[in-house]
Amino acid sequence: MSDKGSEFSYNRETAGRKTEGDPSQESTDRVADVSADMGDQESASVIDDVLSEAREHTTPLFPDESSDPVRKPEIDEAFFEFDYLETHHQRDWSWVNRPYAYLATVSDDATDEPRLWVVEPALDQFEAYVRDDLERTFRTELLYADETGDRPSREVFDREAKRIIREYATSVSSTSLHKILYYLRRDFIGYGRIDPLMRSPVVEDISCSGKDVPIHVYHGEYGNIPTNCQLGADQLDSYVMRLAQRAGKHLSVSNPLVDASLPDGSRMQATLGGDVTTRGSNFTIRNFTDTPFTPVDLIDSGTFSVEQMAFFWFSVQNNRSLLFAGATGSGKTTSMNSMSFFIPPQSKIVSIEDTPELSLPHDNWIQSVSREATGDQGRGEVSMYNLLEASLRQRPEYLLVGEIRTDPRVASTFFQAISTGHTAYTTFHANSVQGLLSRLQNEPLTVSRQMIAELDLVSIQKQVRVDGKNVRRNSEIVEIIPRDEGQGMLQARTVFDRDPATDSFNRAQASQTIDDIRDERGWTTAQVETELERRRDILEYLHANGINGYDEVVKATTMFTRQPDTIVDLVRDDVLGSVLTESGD
Repeated sequence: MSDKGSEFSYNRETAGRKTEGDPSQESTDRVADVSADMGDQESASVIDDVLSEAREHTTPLFPDESSDPVRKPEIDEAFFEFDYLETHHQRDWSWVNRPYAYLATVSDDATDEPRLWVVEPALDQFEAYVRDDLERTFRTELLYADETGDRPSREVFDREAKRIIREYATSVSSTSLHKILYYLRRDFIGYGRIDPLMRSPVVEDISCSGKDVPIHVYHGEYGNIPTNCQLGADQLDSYVMRLAQRAGKHLSVSNPLVDASLPDGSRMQATLGGDVTTRGSNFTIRNFTDTPFTPVDLIDSGTFSVEQMAFFWFSVQNNRSLLFAGATGSGKTTSMNSMSFFIPPQSKIVSIEDTPELSLPHDNWIQSVSREATGDQGRGEVSMYNLLEASLRQRPEYLLVGEIRTDPRVASTFFQAISTGHTAYTTFHANSVQGLLSRLQNEPLTVSRQMIAELDLVSIQKQVRVDGKNVRRNSEIVEIIPRDEGQGMLQARTVFDRDPATDSFNRAQASQTIDDIRDERGWTTAQVETELERRRDILEYLHANGINGYDEVVKATTMFTRQPDTIVDLVRDDVLGSVLTESGD
């Protein structure tokens, strides 16, 4: 655009279209086609709902815009591409970037299989021309606007966008500018084509298996389903390189694999080119949740029962060590993170991960992350083992290890930490207690039975189908008990299990953990039952009253630690909810 000069202004003749003042035949044709083809009531209702909500939430072109009149878009049927309604039935929809982008869960009439449809503003030929031209200008101008070398911030982008639009695009209508600026922000600040998917709270994983293949997502309700998004070979190579750059990693033909964290905390694994994957580049992104799931969230979703969660609360506060085992995507890390709400607020915590996923509500928390080797000579590596070894000198009361994988040093040090009095939590890939014990005791980990016996509780997590939907459930809670200390034998004692027929949880047998805590504290059986009952009552109150917010649950668990009698009275008087929602602690 540098050859146009400051006097240049866009018009539709420049793009081979009619001028801005004349009716746009393309838009008119699209409206007519939509009106003709979308005559049925269901499609008309969908369109009306989307447009009415979009109109209610229109905003100025820039947040601080003071022009008179303020430039807001005119939203009609031509603003979005509703053609998908001709061939698909829409089950539900939700905004991800209102009023510009929403996700629709649809199914076609032939198979009734769900599909996730990304709906964004529709650009006519003139608008597409302006977008492409402005994009080239932005790429040049933004190189000099942000000295950090990273992607531009929203503030930097908007500052430059105001100047560029004022200089080059004053003749473009407000509606067109809104649509064009949406795409420019999406591509320069967001995650491009998959940005709407990254914004969705129901999308857990995003997976592109290769060129010209529909991008799939793991939907919280429907499981793995395809989307209407896909990338060609060149687009995909470029996009994978861009993801690696966002994560601060190097990706090349000689080094085609990368596993890293994106700036928003999401985990990303990407492969470049077709040398090691036959369908070309690919990537998988595990979406990061800004606000972690609370224990009440997991009760609400049916992952655990109130009684199970009260049992964990009692165990955590009495320094019992836990291991969460299950397959990929079974909710191991989510469950471990939620149990951290029960750690007393003043406790010192050290967490160790290779990719930062944990988010704890504690101030006295050291979050450690491993680092790969850098440079040609492979120097500078800081492994999980290095961090775990260092953590034992930091005197943590609670130690959280993101996952035990194949490094025997990590496994050995973790169990040694438990043996020396640290309360420790971790996750592990195993579908059963038997599989867990077998993997721990055999190559490559080779943890001795005597060390495994120091572990108190194992929670087996599974992903199952309930009423046609994929859900996460605790399969069983098991205690690890030394059966014969002289022989180093282990007994796995199931305390809670799940009945798949009723999708409910049962108390299988009495808990040795509870008996041990009773003896340590010098309590009677009645006192122990009172402690458990108080925790059950609090959790049941929060669950029944829909109080599952991060701040509210943190306040409740903290209050119980510091003023247990007070919170019990608030529950009994049915006023805890109002107290928790008050500002301040």
